[in-house]
Amino acid sequence: MHDVSDEVDDSFAHSKLVEAVENQLANGEPPAAQATLNKLTLVGYSREDSLDLMAQVLAHRIGVMLDEDLPFDNAAYEQALRNLPDLP
Repeated sequence: MHDVSDEVDDSFAHSKLVEAVENQLANGEPPAAQATLNKLTLVGYSREDSLDLMAQVLAHRIGVMLDEDLPFDNAAYEQALRNLPDLP
């Protein structure tokens, strides 16, 4: 059975991840964020779809951090961004 509150939680979490990516773009950190957005836009992704992909990468890297009880790996995050549109 699918719980509506799970959908709301997922939607809220996703919007927060997109917001975090938007903040990275605004701050220019990491530099790979803007480069990735530019590349995805150039190959035909909308800004919204590009941000969605970038948010999925951020979610994946946060999951790895939590699963392995390690600090956030900026280098791995930037590499995963550069690999888009291929998801980790």
